[in-house]
Amino acid sequence: MTQQHPLKGGELTSPLPKCLAKTRSGGICQLKGNPKNGRCHFHGGASTGPRTAEGRSRIAAAQYKHGRRSKAFVAAQRARNARGKAIKRELKSIETQLVFDGLLPKRWERAFRLE
Repeated sequence: MTQQHPLKGGELTSPLPKCLAKTRSGGICQLKGNPKNGRCHFHGGASTGPRTAEGRSRIAAAQYKHGRRSKAFVAAQRARNARGKAIKRELKSIETQLVFDGLLPKRWERAFRLE
């Protein structure tokens, strides 16, 4: 089932038929058609999506990007942030106590600043 090239008179290399849908300009579409319905992707031959559960899971896996906004990742990030804030609060209370006891000067960070 090979077609003749409309302008050159030779055989087409593709086994797919032409779309042959009527275009807006009134001509005939010359794109290759979909084997299922014969139309190109502009005139109704594009995929309508997966039908089976396997196909849907395959598409979902292909659409998965990185997971940095998933519920589990966000919950773990919030837990890490809360743990870091608790450590920072504890260090601040230790620093305040050391300054109060006279073991550290009030502006002790300036003495240890690296410039």
